[in-house]
Amino acid sequence: MAKYPSVFLRAGEDRRLRQGHPWAFSNEILMNPETKAIAPGSPVILRTAGGDALGIATFNPHSLIGARLVSRDGTALLDQALLAARFSAALALRARLYGGVPHYRLVHAEADGLPGLIVDRYGDTVVVQANTAGMHLLSDDIVAALESVLAPAAILFKNDSPSRKLEGLETESRIARGSIEGPIDVIENGARFVCDPAGGGQKTGWFFDQRDNRAMVASFAHGARVLDVFSYAGGFGVLAAHQGAADVTMLDRSQAALDLAVQAARLNQVEARCRVVKGEAFDELERLAAAKERYDIVIADPPAFVKSRKDEKVGAQGYRKLARQAATLVAPGGLLFIASCSHLMPAPLFAEQVRRGLHDAHRGGRILRVTGAGMDHPVHPSLPESAYLKGLLLQVD
Repeated sequence: MAKYPSVFLRAGEDRRLRQGHPWAFSNEILMNPETKAIAPGSPVILRTAGGDALGIATFNPHSLIGARLVSRDGTALLDQALLAARFSAALALRARLYGGVPHYRLVHAEADGLPGLIVDRYGDTVVVQANTAGMHLLSDDIVAALESVLAPAAILFKNDSPSRKLEGLETESRIARGSIEGPIDVIENGARFVCDPAGGGQKTGWFFDQRDNRAMVASFAHGARVLDVFSYAGGFGVLAAHQGAADVTMLDRSQAALDLAVQAARLNQVEARCRVVKGEAFDELERLAAAKERYDIVIADPPAFVKSRKDEKVGAQGYRKLARQAATLVAPGGLLFIASCSHLMPAPLFAEQVRRGLHDAHRGGRILRVTGAGMDHPVHPSLPESAYLKGLLLQVD
């Protein structure tokens, strides 16, 4: 029986949670002095105003999202055993999705029953992001549970997400088990890549969410001239070359990322058909347009342009500009893949900005596919807004 403090919702605020939503916002919670005194991240029993237990949650009295349900069982314990059970279920799903290739997102927060927790697996190396106070407090249990389920050689906490600041947490990067000596391999879509999570690589080191989109784009790449903008470590560009592209240019502002892309090209023996360009994307796209360059496939997968709601207007303009510049460089009949990883950018607004950008470029076309993240990034049915990744594949006239 859980001996956790009780946190009560205000009267009438339980309907959404009863219908499956995993969050209670701070203005829905009765914030009496005893509740406000609960330490951030503590496990609590979340109750209706009448006292019915809705389940066990992690609680933070200082966060907009006050309580995050981890179990609908009001007697559950938030401990190593619960974590191990969730890890095992997540592992079974990824094994069905990807067979014996152990490179994927193992845990995707709420959708895998562990709100605020991200776990990416690179073979025998595991990278963890504990993005909430609740998961931060469970760090030792997370390590123990991962060891019991996976027995990885190394566990890295890459706790650098901006969301930690909203939870009152500092950012950190630390190796909890084993060691990581330099860049590590990533196996994806039958090709080899390199990432460097311990050496300053973005997020956990790799963006597994674009796996299916990379395969989709690469399936059209045979004999094509390809431009990969915001290429990072070459996920799109190197795979396109691996699938037979005649010529691939990868553009990124980070020399460290481009160095990883070069390593990946060598690993896949396609370096003769790949080149990298260091520069600011918008400036380089203008330069390429002025030089009348044209490509059979253009990929534009930028970092998030909208990081807060106040950024929506400027971010939308950024996607419109990017779509215009990218479409200008597509040869008639060629393909454009453009994406947004901004979870605050609504899908209809993103599609509208791409349409406007196409119009600004005086190009016509058609949307061939609307895409999202790979299946190792599942979406909680009651959190459709967590489907953050949006992609459009277009043929451009």
